[in-house]
Amino acid sequence: MPNVENALRDFNPWWKAPFHVEYKEREVYAELRKSLPMRFMLSLTGLRRVGKTTLLLKAVEDAIGAGTDPRAVAYFSFDEFPALELSALLQAIEEVAGRSLSEGRTLVLLDEIQKVAGWEAQLKVLYDRLGKHVKFLISGSESLSIRRGSLESLAGRLLEHRVHPLTFREYLRFRGIPHEPVPLYRPELRRALQAFAQTMGFPELVDVKDRGVVRSFVRGSIVERVLYRDLPGLLRIRDVSVLESVLNILLDEPGQILEVSHLAGELGISRNTLSAYLTYLQKSFLLRKLYNFAPGRRKQERRLKKFYPTVLSPDLPFGADALSRARTFEWLVVTQLRAECFWRDPYKNEVDIVIPSKPPIPIEVKSGKVEVGGLLAFMEKHGVRKGYVVSDDLEETRRIRGRTIEVIPAYKFLLDPPVPIGGS
Repeated sequence: MPNVENALRDFNPWWKAPFHVEYKEREVYAELRKSLPMRFMLSLTGLRRVGKTTLLLKAVEDAIGAGTDPRAVAYFSFDEFPALELSALLQAIEEVAGRSLSEGRTLVLLDEIQKVAGWEAQLKVLYDRLGKHVKFLISGSESLSIRRGSLESLAGRLLEHRVHPLTFREYLRFRGIPHEPVPLYRPELRRALQAFAQTMGFPELVDVKDRGVVRSFVRGSIVERVLYRDLPGLLRIRDVSVLESVLNILLDEPGQILEVSHLAGELGISRNTLSAYLTYLQKSFLLRKLYNFAPGRRKQERRLKKFYPTVLSPDLPFGADALSRARTFEWLVVTQLRAECFWRDPYKNEVDIVIPSKPPIPIEVKSGKVEVGGLLAFMEKHGVRKGYVVSDDLEETRRIRGRTIEVIPAYKFLLDPPVPIGGS
C-alpha cells in the first residue's frame, strides 16, 4: 500500500506553500458554503468526474483565505487506501501537520470515503468524540447509502449535497459564452447547446470536440471504472458483464420502458437479479429511473418505468441523423431537469416529463415537428391548465380548449427553467 505520510504531503501542498485551485463557479457550491458553519458533517455525492474533488479543494482555498491556519485544513483521498482506518488517518494527519486536531478548529476533507469498509461506524465514533473541534466534509462517487442501512448510524449527523453534471448555464460560464439577452445570442446558444450535449456535462470535456476522446473518457473514466472497479468493491456482483450489458442497452437507446421480467429472461438472469442490478446502476449515478405518473405513490410504483443513462454512447450526440439528434435532445432535457416522472396511458398517449407538483406540470420534448396530442390528453385527464413543449427553436403560445401550451426553445428553457428542477 502507498505510504500514508507521503500521500498526506502530496494531498496537502498548502501546508508548505500558498495554494490556489482553478475553479469556475458551480451552483452547488453556494449551497455547500451555506452549510459549512452548521454543526453537521457534510457530504458531496455524485457520478465520477463531475467535479466533487474540485469543490472540496475550493472549500480548502476559501477556509485558508478566511484566516484558517493552513495546517488546520487536511484533505485525503481513499481511492488508493481502502484498508486505512479513519482513526489511523487522523493520527497521521496530526503527526505530519505537527498540530493536534483538538487545537482550535480543524477542517478534514475525506474524498472517496465509500471505499473504506465500515466507514459509517468509524466516522460516527470520530464525530461524537471530535465534533466540537473537527468539521468533516466527505465525498463519494457512489451513493453513500449504496449498502443497505449504511447511513442509519449517521442519522441527524450528516447533511448531503448532490453534485450533478454541469447545467447548461454552468457550461456557458465555463466556456465564457455570453447569453443575455437571449434573442440577441440565439444562433450562438443553439450551437452551444449541441456542443454541450457532446460533453454530457463533464467539466473535463468542456473544450473537447473529438468524438474519440469523448468515447475514451466516457468508457474508461466513467463506465468501466464504475462497473469493474467501484461496484465490485462494494457489492457482491456475480457477473459484471451482465451488468454492463444492461447499461449498454440503455446507452444506445435512452428512455426505454423496461419490462423487467422480459429483459431478465433475455439476459438469462432472474427478475430479482435484474432489479438489483438496475438499483446498483442508479446508486452509482449511472442511471435515472422515471416513474409513470399517478396521483398515488403506491399506484406509481406498480407501473412500468423508463430508464435514462447519465451518459450516452458518443455516437448519439455526435450523430448527424434525425434519430440520434432526437434521442440526444430528449435525453438532454430529461437529465438537465432531473426528471422523476413521465406519463403513458393505455391508449399510448405519452408525455416525456411530468413534474409531480400540485398541480402536475407536463412537459413534452420535441426536436422536430411540435405535436401536442399527448400533452392535451394528460392535461384533460388531470385537470391541468398549463403545459410546456421544449422545442429545437420554435417559440410560441398555443391556447387549445381553454388550456395553454408554452412552446419554448431548449436553449432558453434550460437557461432559466420555468419549472421546478428535480432533486435527485
